[in-house]
Amino acid sequence: MAVNTDGPVTRATIEAKLREIRGEVGTTTESARPFVMVAGIAAAVVVVGMAYLLGKRKGKKKTTVVEVRRV
Repeated sequence: MAVNTDGPVTRATIEAKLREIRGEVGTTTESARPFVMVAGIAAAVVVVGMAYLLGKRKGKKKTTVVEVRRV
């Protein structure tokens, strides 16, 4: 929608510009939503995997080895 910038600023001009901006934000949000969801899921998987691997390594460091010998 074209807005006349030469004349005085009216309520209709402001409303038209706000509708234009709102439309751009809405389309940008809708186009970025799938990417954000995939990135969030990937980040969650990486965090859980790192916690698992770090916990697994830490568990091995504190493992006690018991050796039984008969005399």
